[in-house]
Amino acid sequence: MRPVTSRLPVFPWDRLEPYKTAAAAHPGGIVDLSVGTPVDPVPEVVRAALADAADSPGYPLAWGTPALREAIAGWFGRRLGAAIGPDAVLPAIGTKELVGWLPTLLGLEPGDQVAYPRLAYPTYEIGALTARAEPVTYADPVTDLDPARVKLLWLNTPSNPTGRTMDAAELRRAVAWARAHGVLVASDECYLELGWETEPVSVLHPSVSEGSYEGLLAVHSLSKRSNLAGYRAGFAGGDAAVVRELVAVRKHTGMMVPKPVQQAMIAALGDGRHVAEQRERYARRRAALREALTGAGFRIEHSEASLYLWATRDEPCWDTVAELAKLGIAVAPGEFYGAAGERFVRVAFTATDERVAAAVERLAGLRAP
Repeated sequence: MRPVTSRLPVFPWDRLEPYKTAAAAHPGGIVDLSVGTPVDPVPEVVRAALADAADSPGYPLAWGTPALREAIAGWFGRRLGAAIGPDAVLPAIGTKELVGWLPTLLGLEPGDQVAYPRLAYPTYEIGALTARAEPVTYADPVTDLDPARVKLLWLNTPSNPTGRTMDAAELRRAVAWARAHGVLVASDECYLELGWETEPVSVLHPSVSEGSYEGLLAVHSLSKRSNLAGYRAGFAGGDAAVVRELVAVRKHTGMMVPKPVQQAMIAALGDGRHVAEQRERYARRRAALREALTGAGFRIEHSEASLYLWATRDEPCWDTVAELAKLGIAVAPGEFYGAAGERFVRVAFTATDERVAAAVERLAGLRAP
């Protein structure tokens, strides 16, 4: 029996460790802008809900409590303009889990293709390989894909790593092609609430879906907008038939969000104040880092949304990573997200205000190439 890891690539972040070690040796300490993990406090309203549900001795429901599904459906309606019912949503143990296992949960087989953008979150590929399906990338338009083999089409708006968003017209074209060929569309929208120079649109919005959610699944996360990465709190919604199939498999395999986390999710989805406060923090950090990077000779492309700046000095990405590591700054090489990113780095603005200020000061002394 061959191990599953034999068909997977090397975990990309392991390759970054020597550069992070070098950055950590800086006298002022490391400024880690690589992974993009939240650093700000979990909102008090969420922590209180988690604590109140701490006495939860029974097994949680794989489909989530009725109250949680109502909260998710309500958020889809208020925030995305999608009138879906609680029977068409499900919680996930963090969005990465759902992305990584979706091809397997859907029953994809060898010969089936999973399509995703040529610059993309690596887990789309991993999900395909884990299911023994074939990963295939696309550049616009998606209509260049082989409709006979693609079974799952990933969209990602706003994009990780580039921060690029797809407008309603682009989304409609992708959805129309997928529906014409019986391809399921999964739209990773985890950064949708973090639009800076644009207002991101969901694949479930009426301007895209035309009021029908058939063949559509929107994937969302509370990790970024609510600082809940440590809680593993994600969710999805869309085609009710697809959701029922996913829930049925997840019941058998024990994919259950812990009951206290489900209660915390309800609190997070029902409170908009902490989301606005967190947006303000990220907006300040983004503005400071963008100005510092451009002043140091970087060009920023896209980056109109999400938690990242997609930056280049028109040199190999590992050269940029090494140069910034000398300043004690860790960033992610664009190569992690596909060959098209080999001359870019992804710069997260999720560090604390103090660390961002340190990065800005250090970048001021960097000479343009």
